[in-house]
Amino acid sequence: MMEIQEGAELCFPELLNASCRKPTAPQSQAVILQILLFLISVVTVVLNLLVIISVSHFRQLHVPSNLLLVSLAVSDFLVGLVLMPSEILLQISCWFLGDLLCSLYNFVTFIVTSASVGNMVLISIDRYFAICVPLHYQTRVTVERVTLCICVCWCGSVLYNGLILKKELSQPGRFNSCYGECVIVITFTAGAADLVVTFIAPIIVIVVLYLRVFVVAVSQARAMRLPVLAITHEQSVHVSVKKSEMKAAKTLGVVVLVFLISFFPYYCIGLTRENSVSGSAASFVLYLYYLNSCLNPLIYALFYPWFRKAIKLIVTRKFLQPDSCEANIL
Repeated sequence: MMEIQEGAELCFPELLNASCRKPTAPQSQAVILQILLFLISVVTVVLNLLVIISVSHFRQLHVPSNLLLVSLAVSDFLVGLVLMPSEILLQISCWFLGDLLCSLYNFVTFIVTSASVGNMVLISIDRYFAICVPLHYQTRVTVERVTLCICVCWCGSVLYNGLILKKELSQPGRFNSCYGECVIVITFTAGAADLVVTFIAPIIVIVVLYLRVFVVAVSQARAMRLPVLAITHEQSVHVSVKKSEMKAAKTLGVVVLVFLISFFPYYCIGLTRENSVSGSAASFVLYLYYLNSCLNPLIYALFYPWFRKAIKLIVTRKFLQPDSCEANIL
């Protein structure tokens, strides 16, 4: 957050001493930060909307792993559409939207963060079954089951954060020291529980599953180098499928790694007392977390040819043609 100077203007001049002072910062720094965050916000919204449209429209992409990408894209889309613009407002001005919308903004922030972590856990589980238990993958990981897991993830995030922020939602603005401020205070007990539920436990699950995937991937790569005297058509198909699953595992592994890199400092700063962290450091960590929502679709575009084909069909509006959902983009 930006420093508030003593001579700064009041957010609500008519309230005199009850009003907060408007945030101030060096003009060049403020302009650069707001332009950068605005551009990231626009790109994040557009790219993640393309992911959502692509998987939702083209039937070839209606597979369990892609449904998880859509769920992650929805959380990233909300970051670009709601969280980033709200952060811009807080950086350049006071909070003029009232205490209720302040509480709802914080509520959405917590939901999106928890849902993103849940999506990463589901992605890790999906890759574990695809690589480590390939013979049972298609029977155990179905579209219906993945859809149910995604619904549980989002509904659980709403209910869980509703309990965490119960007092804040019932009494909006109870922690604001002046008009024009938007803050939230988490008790030590709630913070400790949240640390385990949305940070320690998910990261342990993600790391353990991907370490297992890595071990199996290395062993399979070595096996493929061994000389083979004869191979049946069925075996060759099985090997090609394994290669495609391996490529997907690598791509999603990059997504998970980038997420952990950006998520770890964000959560650590969130649990640190305000007086021990500078405003510039907190802002940098927050922007790093927001940037992750923009990087995910860029990773898809880099590693997934189907996403690039889908973007081309969407941008050229060919996806509006009849039966375009049946197009071959794999």
